[in-house]
Amino acid sequence: MSAPSVVRIGNASGFYGDRFAAVREMLEGGELDFLTGDYLAELTMLILGRDKMKHPDRGYPSTFLRQMRENLALAHERGVRIVTNAGGLNPSGLADQIRSVAAELGLEIRVAHVDGDDLVGRAAELGLGSPLTANAYLGGFGIAAALDAGADVVVTGRVTDASLVVGPAAHHFGWQPTDLDPLAGAVAAGHVIECGTQATGGNYAFFGEIADLTHPGFPLAEVAADGSSVITKHAGTGGAVTVGTVTAQLLYEITGPRYLGPDVTTRMDSIHLEQVDVDRVRMSGVRGERPPTTTKVSLNFLAGFRNEVTMILTGLDIEDKAALAREQFESSLPTKPDSVTWELSRLDRPDAPTEAQASALLRVVGRSTDPEAVGRGFSAAAVELALASYPGFSLTAPPTAGAPFGVYEPGYVDADLVQHRVTLPDGTVATIPPSPVRGSLDPLDPGPATGPGDRGPTTRAPLGTIAGARSGDKGGSANIGVWVRDEEQFAWLDETLTVDALRELLPETTDLTVTRHRLPNLLAVNFVIEGILGRGVADNVRFDPQAKGLGEWLRSRVVDIPVSFMTHTGTEDRA
Repeated sequence: MSAPSVVRIGNASGFYGDRFAAVREMLEGGELDFLTGDYLAELTMLILGRDKMKHPDRGYPSTFLRQMRENLALAHERGVRIVTNAGGLNPSGLADQIRSVAAELGLEIRVAHVDGDDLVGRAAELGLGSPLTANAYLGGFGIAAALDAGADVVVTGRVTDASLVVGPAAHHFGWQPTDLDPLAGAVAAGHVIECGTQATGGNYAFFGEIADLTHPGFPLAEVAADGSSVITKHAGTGGAVTVGTVTAQLLYEITGPRYLGPDVTTRMDSIHLEQVDVDRVRMSGVRGERPPTTTKVSLNFLAGFRNEVTMILTGLDIEDKAALAREQFESSLPTKPDSVTWELSRLDRPDAPTEAQASALLRVVGRSTDPEAVGRGFSAAAVELALASYPGFSLTAPPTAGAPFGVYEPGYVDADLVQHRVTLPDGTVATIPPSPVRGSLDPLDPGPATGPGDRGPTTRAPLGTIAGARSGDKGGSANIGVWVRDEEQFAWLDETLTVDALRELLPETTDLTVTRHRLPNLLAVNFVIEGILGRGVADNVRFDPQAKGLGEWLRSRVVDIPVSFMTHTGTEDRA
C-alpha cells in the first residue's frame, strides 16, 4: 500500500519542565501518526551532565518516563508512535526503562534508541578541550531507520530539535539524503512545532489578539510528500495558529537566511506562509541546500562556583544607598571572589502609591574557582549589614551557600568523525553515514534593500504598535526577529530598523557585534547580537539571562511611525 499523502506529527513538549498533561492531551485530542517531545536545550545538557556525575545510571529527563508510564498504553491503543530526544546523555538507559514500563503494563512495545552523539570521551582528541558534556547534533535518518524497523518508541540523545519531525517524515515518504527540498520543508515544520505552544499563541507579541490563551493547545504539522506542511492544532483547544504565530516561531533562535543542519541547510528566506483556514497555516516553497561538512557540538564546561544576593532599596537616594551597600559589602568580604558583578534595577518610581513601586533591587553576584570565596561567607557579608547600612535595608532571600555553574560553547567537528548509531528493536546496531551531499555553499545574494520612500507624516509611538518580535538565546549570543504584516510596512521596517538604529534603541548593544539579516518572504528582519549573554545562560547574570524579553524591550521603544500605518493595526493576518 502507498503511504498516505500527509503524515500528522504532533509535539507535546518544548522543554524539560513543559506541561506534563500535554502527552495525554495530544493523544486524546485528535488524529496523530507520531507524537514528538523536545526535552533538551543547552542548559538542560549541563543539568543532565551534573545529574549523571552523581548518578551514572541517569542523565535523562525523568519527566518523560513518568509520562510514558501514564500514557504508553493509550499511545499503543491509538497507533501513535513516539519520537523523543529525552534520552539526553543516556538514551540506552531510558530505552531500557521504557521496556520495563511496557512489560509492567503488559504491552508489546518495540523500542529503539539513537546515540553516537556523545563525544565527551573523545573530546581531547577532537580538540574540544575537557568538557563536562560534548554532544554532536545528529540528523533525522537514525530516527527514520528505527521507524523503518518497526519501532513504536524511538529515544534519542542530542539530535537537532527539528530532526524529531524530519525522521518520521523521511520514514513515511521514503526520502533520501538527496531530497533536499522536502527535507528542508520538514526542518521548517519541525522548527515551528518544536517549542510547543509558542506556535499556538504562547509568548506571542500580539497576545491580545488570541481569543483564549488560558490553556493553549500544542501544535502539530501535517507534512506532505513534497515537504510542504500545514501547521495546526487539535480542534477545541485554546490558543490560535495564525501566520503571525508561525512567523514568530520561525524567527526564534535563528541567525541568517540559512539554517544549517546535519541533513540539509534550510533557506528560511524561501518560506511562504498562507492562512488557509482557522488555525491552519500552510508553509510551502521551502528550498534546501547541501548541509555543511562539519557537525555542531554542544559543549558544557564546569567553570567554578557562584553565589548571589539581592538587596531591596526603597524610597529616596537610591543611587547613594546602592553605593554605600556596595562599599560596605566589598570591604567586609572574608575572601575576594575572582569576580564580583553588581546590577542596580531601578524599578522604583517617584511618589509611589505602594512600597513595592517605591523600591529598587541591587543584585551582587560573585564567581570563583574557590567554593569558599562564594560560600556562606559571601552571602553572610550582606546579612551582617542589616543594622549597619542604608535605611530600610532588607534582602529578597536568606543567605545560601554557593553552587557550581557551567558555561556553554559551540564546537565543530568533521561529520565523518561522528558515529551516528541506531539500536533497532531487535538489538541490531546500524550506523547512519553523514549526508553524501554535504559541502560548501555559494555566497548569498542579500537581495535589493528597500529604498527610502515618502510615507507622509509620522507619529511617535512604540515600535510594537505595528511590529512583532521574538528573541532568544544561542549560547552567548541572542537573536531578535522583528516582523510586520504587509509589504508597505516591511518596506518601512527594512529602511528604518538598521543596525545603527537597533544600537540606539537598545543601548546595551552599543559595543557589541550586531548582524542584520533580511527575510522578505516573512516580512521580517533578524538581528544577531554577539556576546550579549556572556558565556551562555548558565553563566549569565543579566536581568534576562536567556534574552526572552529582549524583543519586547525593543518593541517598547518609541520611534517615528507613519501615521498611515496606525489606521490598520488590527487582528487580521495576511493570507
